Amino acid sequence: MMAGRRRESPRNPHLGARMTHHRARHAILPGVALCPQCKNVLLDSARFCTQCGAPQPVREAPRRFGEGSEIDLEWGKVVVGVRIGEGGMGVVHRGWLYYNPAGPKAGTPPHPVAIKVLHPLLKSRERARRLFIGEANALARLSHPNIVHFFGMAEPEGQLAIALELVEGEPLSSLIDRHAKTATPGGLPCMPFMRAWHYFSQLLGALAAIHALGIIHRDVKPSNVLIRVDGVVKLTDFGIARLPAEDAKNTGGMAPGTGAYMAPEQVLGKDMDARADLYSAAIVLYEMLTGATPFDAPTRNEIMVRTAQVEESPPPVTRAVVGAPPVLDLLFARALAKDPMHRYGSAIELGEAFREALSLPDTTGWEAQQRLAENAAAISQLGLPQSSAGIPKTQADQMRTAVMEAYEAAPKAGE
Repeated sequence: MMAGRRRESPRNPHLGARMTHHRARHAILPGVALCPQCKNVLLDSARFCTQCGAPQPVREAPRRFGEGSEIDLEWGKVVVGVRIGEGGMGVVHRGWLYYNPAGPKAGTPPHPVAIKVLHPLLKSRERARRLFIGEANALARLSHPNIVHFFGMAEPEGQLAIALELVEGEPLSSLIDRHAKTATPGGLPCMPFMRAWHYFSQLLGALAAIHALGIIHRDVKPSNVLIRVDGVVKLTDFGIARLPAEDAKNTGGMAPGTGAYMAPEQVLGKDMDARADLYSAAIVLYEMLTGATPFDAPTRNEIMVRTAQVEESPPPVTRAVVGAPPVLDLLFARALAKDPMHRYGSAIELGEAFREALSLPDTTGWEAQQRLAENAAAISQLGLPQSSAGIPKTQADQMRTAVMEAYEAAPKAGE
């Protein structure tokens, strides 16, 4: 999750006090309670029961989740800080994660995290809760350097919350907008080819890994691709990942997703596989090169854009980017084919096609991504009971480190 302004670390909740488990308090209605003796309903401020006369315990007023709240992860505790963002389903806070000195991660220094909280207006909606929990379940299975790290989920004070890696940087959408403002239509690419490949190869590496686990992201777009200050990509927002087809039909007739990046089969509510994510990724690449998505326009609303995804062909990249090799038009024609059978079959195949089309070098980062993708399914089994991963944890860590080091060391030319 994206970072806001820096904030000083609050007091460590572990100092001078042992960690405690916070359980949600359940009340029938706000302001009322049950007498422990006769179960009579009475005001929670009552000192004696009006039915049996029994003295009542002092009841604490329920706290509202927000700055200063604490999230117990059992092996650590998160202290919630200021709000730094808000989306359609959730609110994001900055926070600090402290590790239990008696837990398995004792000695790990505290560090900032992002806390994604289910929007208060959606707390009582079962479908929203399922999507939120589904995002946590998807992230819990993933351990890839180009996917935001998942620390845990809890429900403090009746509020679903996920603790995630805090990303210091900006979304790819902001970076594209900045490049597009200085680009000349019909001139040089909005973003230099090597710079676009630097980000695109990391996005494809993340997609290759989740696809190996049978997970479909379903909402690949620049605003969900975070760029750290060192150029490392982090894919985020798995809120509608693996949304069942029957749930997709319960959204007022509108399939979940963002029209400008949706595959035709997603628009039509048909069965989807990994090739739908690759279609969306190809549109992200198209936008990095041209400064615009192929089917969006100022005069089109969401319905019109989704219709164009199904009915129209993408404008040739060579029309918007002078000097772009004609083979790019063929690449995008296949990547954005209406029929999934005609598209590239995997993230690695799509990446190789783009790299070869522009005669780009086979970088150490891309090689490391391919090795990690080949072992993603086995790595996901590490730490599970009766795991048969067949790959040592040290080797998995080495593969992840190889990816990070390659992209952290990559030159930042073209910014």
